[in-house]
Amino acid sequence: MSSAEQPSRRTVLAAAVAAAAVGATGPAAAAAPHRPARAHGGLVDNRAWTSYADWRGGTARGTRAVPGARPGLVIIARAGTTDYTDPHTGKTATWEYATWTSPVHRLSVPATEVIASWNAHTPAGTWLQVELSGTYSDGTATPWYVMGRWASGEQDIRRTSVDDQSDGRSSIWTDTFAIDDAASGLRLVSYRLRLTLYRRPGTRLTPTVWRLGAMGSDIPDRFTVPASTPGLAQELRVPRYSQEIHAGQYPEYDNGGEAWCSPTSSQMIIEYWGRKPTAEQLAWVDPGYADPQVCLAARSTFDYQYDGCGNWPFNAAYAATYKDLQGVVTRLGSLTDLETLIAAGIPAITSQSFLKTELTGAGYGTSGHLMTVIGFTAEGDVIANDPASPSDDAVRRVYKRSEWENIWLRTKRYNASGGVSSGTGGVCYLYFPAHPSPRQLKALAAVGVR
Repeated sequence: MSSAEQPSRRTVLAAAVAAAAVGATGPAAAAAPHRPARAHGGLVDNRAWTSYADWRGGTARGTRAVPGARPGLVIIARAGTTDYTDPHTGKTATWEYATWTSPVHRLSVPATEVIASWNAHTPAGTWLQVELSGTYSDGTATPWYVMGRWASGEQDIRRTSVDDQSDGRSSIWTDTFAIDDAASGLRLVSYRLRLTLYRRPGTRLTPTVWRLGAMGSDIPDRFTVPASTPGLAQELRVPRYSQEIHAGQYPEYDNGGEAWCSPTSSQMIIEYWGRKPTAEQLAWVDPGYADPQVCLAARSTFDYQYDGCGNWPFNAAYAATYKDLQGVVTRLGSLTDLETLIAAGIPAITSQSFLKTELTGAGYGTSGHLMTVIGFTAEGDVIANDPASPSDDAVRRVYKRSEWENIWLRTKRYNASGGVSSGTGGVCYLYFPAHPSPRQLKALAAVGVR
């Protein structure tokens, strides 16, 4: 998203929701019985299907759970065929498909919003679709909503969110299920997720899905959030990349680098974990461009319907295309949660919006921006790799704790015109190894992620 102080596509969508409201783990952990993961002071519920037992526990039509160091779900037999006309290319193709539907998950936090995320490998000739259906607090049901149509490449379909999905009580805003009128008291109390895996007819190709889950939340409206008490002084060595040096490059992907804060942040953490794209993956990038992997990240996260690189689950899914990495989208409750992660060696990508006057030292205002939190000073201030910087060397910033925590956790804010806009309420992406260390497992569990 752009660092300019003007309405982003996400902010426009989220503002509509707000207006309506007013009117993994490693094998050892996977074997344990599931317990709903809660964080954010009991305001967030995370559930993920990752283990062999998880995959065997769903309803399969042509899919099979595969065991191993990283259990997953694959196509074993065709459940049917379908024609799909790609709305972004106009091309129609026939695909074989198979499905897997999760058991019903009852939310420990009846939710106003739900965001799904997934980790998968989609070789050429394959793709997948994720859907959500749930039950409201009054006992009625939602329709099946498409949360994303995704492939890591572009040769078969254009990865896309799906607009204009609503039953008059809830709607899908790009990557987020949202109750239309939260003030009414209506909530989503349970849901199922459905995976549909596609492949070229007559082949044995298959996607492999390692992780599927969703984060449900009910964050109260608030303009201000008190700062937490500092508890950690530590900094992680995370690569530094600027989105701004890519301004004007590949404008077909969200108007070029000036709007690439999300994929730039994703690439920083991917490389923190020691993963990099191959020369073959970068061969299409102009050799005169610095940091070509940032261009690849933008292309690989681009949502052709949203017309941008800021689709949250698409960024997490991109990170998980690298060997033995997981990616999830969640919400956290305070900088104390981030301190817990940093202490275990896990940086985080956070989403925030603010006026230029609200974040000392930023030098800009934004209606939607992603940064990478890499540590804390002795005084408790936030050390962030901010991609909205003029050069790679300038990316490391230190921001005041109280200012930064407020702009990240609030759900409402005053915009540059004096009107009320929305905030993300603590949204972040977490990327971590497929087999976390015991210390990392403990930290992730402490913030509600398993």
